[in-house]
Amino acid sequence: MELVWLEDFNALAQSGNFSRAAELRHVTQPAFSRRIRALETWVGVDLFERTTQGATLTDAGRHMLGSAQEMTRRLYQMRQEAREVAGKQARTLHFAATHSLSFTFFPGWVRAAERTSPIEAIRLHSDNMRVCEQMLLGGEVQFLLCHQHPDVPPQFPAESFHSKVVGSDVLMPLQAQRFDPNAAAEPLSLLGYTAESGLGRIVSARLRQEAHPPHLHTVFSSHLAAVLLSMALEGKGFAWLPKTLAEPELVSGKLTRALDAHWDIALEVRLFRPAMALSDFAEDFWAKL
Repeated sequence: MELVWLEDFNALAQSGNFSRAAELRHVTQPAFSRRIRALETWVGVDLFERTTQGATLTDAGRHMLGSAQEMTRRLYQMRQEAREVAGKQARTLHFAATHSLSFTFFPGWVRAAERTSPIEAIRLHSDNMRVCEQMLLGGEVQFLLCHQHPDVPPQFPAESFHSKVVGSDVLMPLQAQRFDPNAAAEPLSLLGYTAESGLGRIVSARLRQEAHPPHLHTVFSSHLAAVLLSMALEGKGFAWLPKTLAEPELVSGKLTRALDAHWDIALEVRLFRPAMALSDFAEDFWAKL
């Protein structure tokens, strides 16, 4: 039995797709498939049903998932705490945060948090939402900072994690030039988010809820809101951008609305953590937020 097999199992259970899970795990798909098969051989049963659409958990796989996720988190926590006790590592808080919040929200927020709970050391991992979720699930970080919408839950079991709202934001449909109402019948050029993006999930959910969504044509996509902002400034289309990220361009007039305020999407900035006990200083940080 190897820890990487459990990490692979968790990644595939989350993504439901061998190629996406292999990308998350930074291995080739054939190597990833061999490790999943090795885990199934060790367990003695099939854990996934393989179809042309992807992979879904069998009954045995669903039964094993919660334990596998918690075991992985506990192993990483055990290693971290052992290093700290031995004096080999500072008492470090480990955060995963999506790219836009890493640049715009995290620095000021963590400075404010330090006023009530001094922090010895911080390690911030910045990536897309899918990778950040996987890091939290796997126990590689203690906390996940992300944008959240009540209608779009994160892709991990809610009962295994706690969360607190630590800020707010809004997604605004923005472009470099004012929207021409005479062009309303034409497809609007959308700068969209890829499937790895948490903001993309939120925008997609909002559009599905609308009886009469705007006529959109995706001309470019990225999981990085900052890249979409740059493309919008170049006049390549419009994008739903976090106000915290686009505020300077809005104030200067470089960006303006592509759609009216009805299409704004109010967001929470939320901090997630495992329900299981963390180290004493991580628990102290959480309690004082």
